[in-house]
Amino acid sequence: MIKKIIAACVFVASLNTFVSCNVDEKKEDKKEAPTVTKIYLIGDSTMADYSGDYDPGKDYMKTRYPVMGWGQVFQPFFVSDSLKQLKNIVPTDSVFVSDRARGGRSTRTFFQEGRWRSVYDSLNKKDIVIMQFGHNDAAENKHERYVNVEGYKEFLRLFVSQTREKGAIPIILTPVARNYPWEEGVLNDVHGAYDGAPKEVAKELNVYLIDLNLKSREYFTSKGKDYVTQNYFMNLPAGKYEAYPDGQSDNTHFQPAGAQAVAQLVFDGMKTLQKE
Repeated sequence: MIKKIIAACVFVASLNTFVSCNVDEKKEDKKEAPTVTKIYLIGDSTMADYSGDYDPGKDYMKTRYPVMGWGQVFQPFFVSDSLKQLKNIVPTDSVFVSDRARGGRSTRTFFQEGRWRSVYDSLNKKDIVIMQFGHNDAAENKHERYVNVEGYKEFLRLFVSQTREKGAIPIILTPVARNYPWEEGVLNDVHGAYDGAPKEVAKELNVYLIDLNLKSREYFTSKGKDYVTQNYFMNLPAGKYEAYPDGQSDNTHFQPAGAQAVAQLVFDGMKTLQKE
């Protein structure tokens, strides 16, 4: 009789331990489940956020505005209603955009300066890394940033593989269009092999790809050269903006309306991505 009682007590104690462990494991699972998906943007000036601490100690409105990278206006797209359209890649009900893009950077210099390492060290499982380079990689006349096509592809492979090491999701973008060359009312490609290289890497590694070069050229063409030149790119009249008293002619960087339009194209592209 005593042996039966002891055996029963051992069984109950074991059961309590098992239940306790299960409860603790469930608590741990809940604790570890991410509630925010971070989207890291890595790239060049067309993606950069010029506000905040981009130029420490300087007033953005006085020294930079109206220049805007599309990443600067990307966060507002990720409201609760719009997130329902991204369930394919965003598992949480909240997103934080961390724009690490920087003007003048190619894939090589972004890596060499430790900017990629900073992103890599911060990555968590299911975070997203959106990469858009090419403008500066192709700058043969600027040796401090130039990367040949094979080097460009190799750095993209590195960013992809190390993103996946952390269990995060890489998305490659082709470089956004410049506002030239226009022919018979159509905006044509200026990036050449630096447009094809990201597509080749995406296919080779089975990576999400958003063809931003094509999407932006088609969209700008639909708006027309005059409209895009005046409202989307940094072609400014003299005396209108404090930061550009003499005006400016720039068909690479965006005014707010241009940044907003490109950000919309990227967001729309994310909605069409299917699970890897």
